[in-house]
Amino acid sequence: MTIPFSFQPSLETDTLQLLPLQPADFAALYAVAADPAIWAQHPNPDRWQQPVFATFFEGALHSGGAFKVVEKATGAVLGSTRIYDYQPEDNSIFIGYTFYGIQHWGKGINPSVKALLLNYLFQFVETVRFHIGAGNVRSQVAIQRLGATKVAEQEVAYFGEALKLNFVYEIIKSSWTPKNQSNVPPSQLSIC
Repeated sequence: MTIPFSFQPSLETDTLQLLPLQPADFAALYAVAADPAIWAQHPNPDRWQQPVFATFFEGALHSGGAFKVVEKATGAVLGSTRIYDYQPEDNSIFIGYTFYGIQHWGKGINPSVKALLLNYLFQFVETVRFHIGAGNVRSQVAIQRLGATKVAEQEVAYFGEALKLNFVYEIIKSSWTPKNQSNVPPSQLSIC
């Protein structure tokens, strides 16, 4: 299958960068992920443990679509996100595996990152979907605020982990309008 776009472009807003995840990023990203509070509602609540996170990180690298989220002013790694599971038959893709350090919650980072990815992906696909853990109410609320609608429930096997129940949300390109992007800084796309 030929993919008509890059799974790991370098993207940025005026304050954030999404940079392709590299093996050398493990220590900086684990320093963020080592907080159990991040994973409390996640289907894999033990991901703060280094061996479990190492499996997650290996899956991120293996996916070919993972990013580290970096604060431009300081160079600090804030978290990670990923694009994955491109489906040419219905012209769709997923965004997921997103997490941020709790000190960055509620500061508009997640909506900015999601808008940046959506603006990029809607140049190529008609539908963007999201897997959200069935018990992860915080992420369910956040994705609904962006305009996503729950469309299904699905058991998902994360890389090297057991099946977990997830809700599937989606945003259709035609419904992604500037009203969905309030308070999101303008973006500049730099495609590798």
